[in-house]
Amino acid sequence: MAAVRDVEIDPDGTFKYILVRLQRPGGEEQRHIVRGTKAAEFHNHIFEKVNPEMEKLGYECKCLGGGKIDHNSKDKKIRVFGLSTGYGKADHSVTVEILKKVYTDYEITWSDDKK
Repeated sequence: MAAVRDVEIDPDGTFKYILVRLQRPGGEEQRHIVRGTKAAEFHNHIFEKVNPEMEKLGYECKCLGGGKIDHNSKDKKIRVFGLSTGYGKADHSVTVEILKKVYTDYEITWSDDKK
């Protein structure tokens, strides 16, 4: 699972994101990854891109929910908020812990605010 990056998000702006659980078929080991991009009009567009990529690597994917990320690379701040109409709200606290592994020098916050 080390070959899969924990986080792939756009470098700036406000965009949709999803929290995804990876697992080998029949395996015990699980891992969560965060994916987000302005290119996605809907949360399922992100999953539709991620799922085939992960299946090629031999993983099963489950979308655990979504929301939005406001990424300001200039000020080194990330805000996680909102929800996905289709997948429901991701556990933003889990998302933030994953983001902190990658963006170690950032101020990262989350809320249940819609905007």
